[in-house]
Amino acid sequence: MADNIKLVTVPARPEPLTIDLSRTCVIVIDMQNDFGSKGGMFDRAGIDISMIQQAVAPTARVCDAARKNGMKVIFIKMEHRPDLSDTGGPQAPHWLKHQRMQLGRTFTAPDGRPGRVLVQNTWNTDFLKELTPQEGDVVVPKHRYSAFFQTNLETTLKTFGATNLIVTGCTTSVCVESTVRDAMFRDYRCLVVEDCTAEPVGFDTARSNHEASLLIIERLFGWITDSDRLLGALQEAPARKPA
Repeated sequence: MADNIKLVTVPARPEPLTIDLSRTCVIVIDMQNDFGSKGGMFDRAGIDISMIQQAVAPTARVCDAARKNGMKVIFIKMEHRPDLSDTGGPQAPHWLKHQRMQLGRTFTAPDGRPGRVLVQNTWNTDFLKELTPQEGDVVVPKHRYSAFFQTNLETTLKTFGATNLIVTGCTTSVCVESTVRDAMFRDYRCLVVEDCTAEPVGFDTARSNHEASLLIIERLFGWITDSDRLLGALQEAPARKPA
């Protein structure tokens, strides 16, 4: 992946960020039915998912542009084993905090298949149809908020020679921020695309959780841009050399 240096400078906060596209991966976090589809976990819990749905189109555009520029797109999927043995058990915070969301509950999914909340190989953990991984993309399953916790993400990134991450997905203040923090601790430079992320919790407060997370990331953990600025920078990138 890192054979040909392709430097681009992306307008960002707190300052423009120059990245080598040959050492950059796009991370798409948890853009799956339980979070972003009618009938999924969030929707069934009465949580407004409109902001997640609004992030789908710009995220798809960023993924398409990344592939055209030779970057790997890595889809992160939140899922648990059918026996829920990877949840930490009934006394674990992860288990307890997901009880309102009815983790593991069985019901009929909107497409008629059996569904189970956040359980692997069900409709619930399928990716949103507009963000289905394509040939050459990578899928990394996880069972906690951070995409680095007990997953092969870091090994995958090292295989691709990545030092920069373009981060998208949901939710901003939970799985996105958790992943960005862990990435920063591992010396990855994270560029978070604000209109490709979303956070329902606190959306109607004076400063939303989405805005608060972006602020702390901008100040301490990474850089913030939007899809228009990122796509504009990618359009000016040097032409990709034939393989």
